[in-house]
Amino acid sequence: MNYKITGKENVTFNNNAFYCIGTGRMGLALQKQYFEQLKLVQEKIGFEHIRGHGLFHDDMAIYHEYQPGVPEFGPKAGQGWDESKVLVEYNWTYLDMVMDSYRELGLKPFIELGFMPKQLASGDNTVFYWKGHTTPPKNYERWAELIKATLRHLMERYGADEVLTWPVEVWNEPNLPGFWKDADMKEYFKLYDVSSRAVKEVDSRFKVGGPAVCGGTDKEWIKGFLEYVREHKCPLDFVSRHHYTTELPAPDGHYGYPKLHPKEKSFEQLDSTRGIVDSFEEYRGMDINVTEFNTSYIPNAPVHDTNLNAAYIALMLSTFGDNHKSYSYWTFGDIFEENGVPFTPFHGGFGLVANGLIPKPTFWTFAFYKKLTKDYEKCLLRTPECLVTKRKDGSFAGIAWNVDTQMSGKKIKIELELPLSDDSAKDDENVLLTELVDEEVCNPLKVWHDLGESASLSQDEVELLRQSAQPLVQTDRCGNKICLELKENAVCYFEIKAAKIKSDRGYSYGRFE
Repeated sequence: MNYKITGKENVTFNNNAFYCIGTGRMGLALQKQYFEQLKLVQEKIGFEHIRGHGLFHDDMAIYHEYQPGVPEFGPKAGQGWDESKVLVEYNWTYLDMVMDSYRELGLKPFIELGFMPKQLASGDNTVFYWKGHTTPPKNYERWAELIKATLRHLMERYGADEVLTWPVEVWNEPNLPGFWKDADMKEYFKLYDVSSRAVKEVDSRFKVGGPAVCGGTDKEWIKGFLEYVREHKCPLDFVSRHHYTTELPAPDGHYGYPKLHPKEKSFEQLDSTRGIVDSFEEYRGMDINVTEFNTSYIPNAPVHDTNLNAAYIALMLSTFGDNHKSYSYWTFGDIFEENGVPFTPFHGGFGLVANGLIPKPTFWTFAFYKKLTKDYEKCLLRTPECLVTKRKDGSFAGIAWNVDTQMSGKKIKIELELPLSDDSAKDDENVLLTELVDEEVCNPLKVWHDLGESASLSQDEVELLRQSAQPLVQTDRCGNKICLELKENAVCYFEIKAAKIKSDRGYSYGRFE
């Protein structure tokens, strides 16, 4: 593949990958390893918002119903309970700790209203190892008051101007019966109606949205949701949904092995969403936030730990911003317990970082895209294999990838001719810097496999894996033509800039005598 760039190009490229990152349930933020993984991600990449489940889950301990004289704990707990005499109080202890830790790392929450506190749930349906309650509230008035009290507390603690920049999403994947009892559309619409009005009652400037659906019945739900919102005049500032790119996984032991969608069809499920939203005159052009995306939707798919995942995500990030305000990778790290506590450091978790603070290949895909935001002027080239951008200082930066879902071993070669000035086009006037992630040079999963796939790593092994998880950095003197050769599932970041040699008197590189 040969591309001659004139410098006059101005190609559409919206790099919105850093607006939000996903996390396991919020209560996990109280763990030391969780904080360390998130800190690493923020230092090397840097996201603006963070979204996760479980704001109102019982491990956050926010919502409490009580009656004077009725014991809450012990062998006689609940005896004499009278629902008509229930009082409600709120406990902000853990919420403050979690939010303080996010703010310390420069993150704003993307608030997801869910799941239901056990005391407020109308039934016993739960999801995940940690038993998030998924039934509607037994009392919608108390649910609305919980939302309002939480937002008001956050505004008092962090300031109204700050908290108003935190988007609010109502629930998670209600079109799936595992996340919302019976996937009851009518009941979810009621939940959205009550919740969105509660949010706006606190402050009309809050941005609120939904329905946070995922696959399957997404078209039916998004259309029905917008019809309901229009008819009932519910507040709506953005539409949200999720996106995954694999078939049903084949289970085996602790793991699932899904087949990736062909790379050309990585957005097939998403293609209809923009059209549905724009078909409503009131909502035409409204922001669409993809509040979860990844390849597989299960937290035990080994593909997540691979270089294939990194290359596939690199391809997706090149065009994701065309129709979406944001797209939040699910998740930043592997402290995650939907299916229980993982048995091994590499277990196919969603995270960019494996337990042990080991960056996975996909970590670097995001780090490379973040580099493109530095001094960015415009995009000059976008193909199914690479991006080239120009910086305000006249240098160039880009990313190239080779998605090989068949693991064929096929290499690709990308040749670029850049619009450098005649003087700087000389072979010794510029430097080409590359950072390479591929199956051979940055593949901690292979190193872990070769070491015997230990479930309990020694500190020496952890350090070795961290070293093996770094990109290969290379430099070369170049003119205005460069050639990148990528092995299967490689992701390569590159920069080309003027670097005229200015040797000290008497110094001659390569001379030893």
